[in-house]
Amino acid sequence: MQLSAPPVRDLVLVGGGHSHVQVLKSFGMRPVPGTRLTLVSREVYTPYSGMLPGYVAGFYDWHDIHIDLGALASFAGARLIVDEVTGADLDGGRLRLAAHPDLHYDLLSINVGAVPRGVGQGVPVKPIGRFLPQLERVREEAGPGTSIAVVGGGAGGVELALAMSRTMPHGVEVKLVTDELLPGYPAGVVRRLEKAVLRSGVVLIRDFRALDCRHGLLESSDGRSTAADHAFWVTGVMAASWPAAAGLATDVSGFIEVDRCLRSTSHESVYAAGDVACLIDQPRPKSGVYAVREGPALTRNLRRAIVGRPGIPFRAQKRFLSLIGTADGSAVAARGPWAASGRWAWRWKDWIDRRFVARFNRLPVMTEPGWSLPESLRDEAPDAMRCGGCGAKLGASPLMRVLERLPPQVSGNVRVGIGDDAAILGATGGETILTVDGFRSLVSDPYLFGRITAHHALNDIIAMGGKGTAALAMASVPLMSEALMEEDLFQLLRGAVDVLNAHEVPLVGGHSSEGAELSLGLTVAGVPDGPTLTKGGAEPGDALVLTKPLGTGSILAGQMRGAVRSDSVSAAIASMDASNASALVVFRRYGIHAATDVSGFGLLGHLGEMLRASALGVRLDLNAVPFIEGAVEAVSAGAVSSLQDNNELALADFALEGCEPGDATVRLLVDPQTSGGLLGCVPEAEAEACVRDLREVGYPRAAVIGRVLSNGWTVTAEREARPLS
Repeated sequence: MQLSAPPVRDLVLVGGGHSHVQVLKSFGMRPVPGTRLTLVSREVYTPYSGMLPGYVAGFYDWHDIHIDLGALASFAGARLIVDEVTGADLDGGRLRLAAHPDLHYDLLSINVGAVPRGVGQGVPVKPIGRFLPQLERVREEAGPGTSIAVVGGGAGGVELALAMSRTMPHGVEVKLVTDELLPGYPAGVVRRLEKAVLRSGVVLIRDFRALDCRHGLLESSDGRSTAADHAFWVTGVMAASWPAAAGLATDVSGFIEVDRCLRSTSHESVYAAGDVACLIDQPRPKSGVYAVREGPALTRNLRRAIVGRPGIPFRAQKRFLSLIGTADGSAVAARGPWAASGRWAWRWKDWIDRRFVARFNRLPVMTEPGWSLPESLRDEAPDAMRCGGCGAKLGASPLMRVLERLPPQVSGNVRVGIGDDAAILGATGGETILTVDGFRSLVSDPYLFGRITAHHALNDIIAMGGKGTAALAMASVPLMSEALMEEDLFQLLRGAVDVLNAHEVPLVGGHSSEGAELSLGLTVAGVPDGPTLTKGGAEPGDALVLTKPLGTGSILAGQMRGAVRSDSVSAAIASMDASNASALVVFRRYGIHAATDVSGFGLLGHLGEMLRASALGVRLDLNAVPFIEGAVEAVSAGAVSSLQDNNELALADFALEGCEPGDATVRLLVDPQTSGGLLGCVPEAEAEACVRDLREVGYPRAAVIGRVLSNGWTVTAEREARPLS
């Protein structure tokens, strides 16, 4: 039974700015039947710019000022694609991404930040996500005698300079360098903030139009200079280059020209809001205030555009309340010619800012409503009565179009590949390794899901010391319009093929069908690539080496429940989207005796299989086992996989010393892993060098986690030896 309306329209949001977070929450509260929502964002956390100076001044921590886009996208039922847009085919309705295949859209909304204009060497403050790590680096390196210049005399520059003066190490000189202080603000505001600057010890340098910072000097347009070891640029802004290059109508600075309904003046399927937008008949300065105010209007007009209704004009106010913090527990308030200051103003600002961020981090629990499509979309909806058997296959035309779009796959052993009734492979005369694996989608990004599934399926071949030779796919796509089903199938298979091609494994055939949700299975054939490895073969005294941290099962379960942060989800995805092939090469270099990949039965389940195969014991050091950040907290909060209870039966085979079965770290030893690492038995004398090389080739959490013994299965929380650094 179809529980929700089959999507027939793709609404793609580019950027997680102050307007788009409002769109996401609104669609989560009240979805538009027949619409699939996708968010493309470079980062999974979006900072609220109004709180940045407070963070720099030490009043907020990192999570206080960021909105978790992963959780918000999940609430909205939106796909999250973590990537950066590099271009667009506006006629074809496709976005070009840095690390994904082109992405289709029917309706596009852009809410990305601007970047500083006229910036020399140093650190631009926008985009904020890239600025914050640079700020921490400068803060760590700065010491007595270091000179820091904040370039730009607007409200942002003044707030940043005041905040830096509060938290930089003793003896660091902070300068505010500008050609004009607070242009456009009334005299009362300028006077109050100038006093705050002088009172803080910040050196104010006026009438200085900075051009560049080189060799410890900040240089001006008239040939003057001032000492500056580091320069932070908070100057005028310009847009990213891709909207203009794609053909959108823009102003001279590259900002997208939009009408009063926030729709592009040149392309009716494109909307824009925030800094990237230029309101052609009501120009306003670039300010986060307008992005916040545009959010409801953008949401309303996107909803109307989906169903073919005319937009409702947005009226940008000419005056708004400004609250400018002075990094001392006070703020200056201004609206029009009125100005005032005091601690009350900071408390007001703090309340407003925290409330805004909380709106999108504290999300209500929603129930899924019934559906009926808007009349304007019903002609494109698929028939709700669906066939089974071969009638459930995807149509020949969309399938052939998908296959034509996939990159070429060439292998000398493929005699007949995709296109015939079955594939024919040349016989090698030796052993063949066969495996099959797959599952329903565990991430909302179909391309990424395809990649993870391919890694997971290849891991069995790699764990046996083999190399893949060919693969078959079994793909299932949920009911949508034909165009959207075709697009999802392409993204899914493209992800799998990109990983398979990287391992020189051609996809030679498969089957596609409709299903309740997106799923992918892969059958992979391979051949030994050196001596075959099995779960048996371990020897007493061998060191147990694990290449990847544990915790993907608990983190994915926590994500479904909204119980983990998106940085933990990102870490889990990065681990799953990493091949084990390089680890096998390192293991062979150090004389590996036995191996397995850690997957659905968890570490102890697969370790038990190894020990039974070789009739040996183990002493596992719980304190040495690496876990993905956030996994322990997820289990402690009750976020565990549906397979957890069954896997925990394996704990009865092990004696526990210094730990209890209910401990979160102990439970993670049986956490089911997707695309987990390799567990290898190597001679103890080689273990330290093996781990060092594993870390150098891309497994930074690789560790020795125990020793193989003649008998006894023990998990201990006491270290036997100094951990490897």
